[in-house]
Parts: sequence; structure tokens; C-alpha cells
Amino acid sequence: MKQKSLETFPWRPKPLESLGAAVVSAAGGRTGGGGLKGKLLIDIGSGPTIYQLLSACETFEVIVASDYTDKNRQELEKWLKKEPGAFDWSPVVKYVCELEGNRDRWAEKEERLRKAVRQVLKCDILKERPLEPAVLPPANCLISSLCLEAACPTLGACRDALRHIKTLLQPRGHLVLSGTFGSTFYMVGDKWFPTLPLEEKFLLEALQEIGFTIEKLEKAPRAAETLLDNRSDYTRMFFLVARRGD
Repeated sequence: MKQKSLETFPWRPKPLESLGAAVVSAAGGRTGGGGLKGKLLIDIGSGPTIYQLLSACETFEVIVASDYTDKNRQELEKWLKKEPGAFDWSPVVKYVCELEGNRDRWAEKEERLRKAVRQVLKCDILKERPLEPAVLPPANCLISSLCLEAACPTLGACRDALRHIKTLLQPRGHLVLSGTFGSTFYMVGDKWFPTLPLEEKFLLEALQEIGFTIEKLEKAPRAAETLLDNRSDYTRMFFLVARRGD
């Protein structure tokens, strides 16, 4: 699983904001309820980022973050513990709070998230038990952003990875995926990393084959102003909500 840094997002800010808006909507942040909620949420492949958890901390009591690389987990821990040198996420927190209608309460949001995130675990979705040796109760919700395409070398490995993470989710629980279609690489600084070019048909079929029902799929074409950016070659971004059926 490749390291995911802030520079992994060459399409920001607009697509990142769109993704944030989609997560807010799924979590019920815009309407004050009616979205996804529950006791436990697990974030698969968190990277060093927190933006994907900012609305989840309003509707889930306990959040577990996870990532493959030590450096990403260390960066998350640094922010959670307010250590010197931690990345300043306040502009993103303020933006999400604005989407939720509470821009002035961004400091409270940060503290709520720090309280909700109870663990930052090692994760490898290519293993049958992605979080071993940790043992967790089945989650009400799994979220994962830009992970499948970075971690899986083949489509077969991606199918297996989806089966693996399904074991972490309770029956009738929700899976929230976001990522890119058509991407074959991304750049972090001057380092080049290959990615698995996912396509919509494959992803939907793979999820349905293992018992998920697709409840929402949103797609956004690559913004015209990013087409000359050589840090990634994705064609579309996607946001998907699925429910485990058994």
C-alpha cells in the first residue's frame, strides 16, 4: 500500500472540496440527521489525512483510523496529540464546518474528532485479516478513500481486498468508497507510483458479487484546469455508498 501524502492530491482544491461535500452529505452533516450513523466507524487506508473523518465524528461514537505505512500513522498521531510540527488542518476543518452550517465552531470540531479517534492501526487490505493482530467488533460503517487503486496490483487483488474489508463490517452495515477511475500513476514530489486503473463497471460488479447493494454512486469528471497537471492521469473521481446484504 503506497504512502498517501498531501501531495497525493494534485487535483485539489476543488475535487477535494467536492469529496468533502459528498462525505458531509453521506454523514447527514448538511441536514442535521438522516445520514449514516452508529457506534463504530473504521477508516481503511487513512493516509496522513483527517478530512474524510470530519463529518463522521458527528454521527459515530468511535472512529478507528488505519494505514499501511508507519509514517502516515505517525503523522496522524502527531495531529491527534497536538505535537509540534503537526500539519495545520484548520482551513479544511473550517470549510467542512461551513458545509455543515457551523463555520465558527471549527475548534470544537477538531477536539470532537480527536476524542472520537480511539486507535490508529496498521492495515493491509491484501491480507485476509487486514487489521491483524488487532481485533475489533464489526463496524457500522467502513470508509476508504484513494486506497484500492494504490494498494492493489491487479483487479483480482482488488476483488480479494474488497472481500477482506467486508469481514470488518457488520451485516447491513455501510461501505463508503471514494477514489479515481482510470488512473495508472500518481506523483509525490519527484517519486512516481503506479496505480490500478479502476473502472465503474468492474467496481460495481465486484461489490455486488460479494453481497453489497449499491445505494449511491456519484461521479465527477476531471476538471479542465487540471488536465495539464502531470502528477496523475485519472479521468474521473467517484463517491460510492453500498450496504452489506448479509
